Amino acid sequence: MNGEGPLALALPFRGRWRVQNSPADRVPSHGIELFALAHSIDLVPVDAKGRTAPFRLGSLLRPEPPEVFPGFGRELLSPVDGVVVSIHDGQDDHDAHRGLPSIGYALTQGRRAAAGWSALAGNHVVLRTRHRGREVHVALCHLRRGSVSVRPGQGIRVGEPLGACGNSGNSTEPHLHLQAMSAADPSVARAVPFTLPGGLPRGGQVVDAGRGLL
Repeated sequence: MNGEGPLALALPFRGRWRVQNSPADRVPSHGIELFALAHSIDLVPVDAKGRTAPFRLGSLLRPEPPEVFPGFGRELLSPVDGVVVSIHDGQDDHDAHRGLPSIGYALTQGRRAAAGWSALAGNHVVLRTRHRGREVHVALCHLRRGSVSVRPGQGIRVGEPLGACGNSGNSTEPHLHLQAMSAADPSVARAVPFTLPGGLPRGGQVVDAGRGLL
């Protein structure tokens, strides 16, 4: 799809979200080409002051329940007009890992990668849309268990709810992983570049659904 321009996505959320691992900073954004991850982006929900959960001494020493994070359970919306291809909604939301616990958690990432994309993505929704005459698939990952509100084969419009932000899969704190790909199966798909309203943000920037980049 090179030379055809990036896929334009609507913001899949309300409120404020901080950007991490953005393809605006580097490609592959997550350090690997595997599972069509090269142009994916991570978005962490934050409060009105741009903060995630307060970092205390306990955050440094032990895992934290996802419920202490301001965006856990925040509603997620469809970024495209399209069709729901697949859903997964059976994985638990595990504790968040910051500080020293993040080191031990990182050591288990290889095991999750070996288990396949679903083990990394956690609870997720895959949507099919069209871009310049071709089918493109968009995945929203790390959703909260029990939050998926759509079903395979269902038509969906931009802005319609489809789930909630969670901490399932390969996730150190509640956030949304967003990627576009050439096929529904990430193990055989190519990463598809995309953009968001106002342009693709860089890591560390905050996106406000009502005001744009801050």
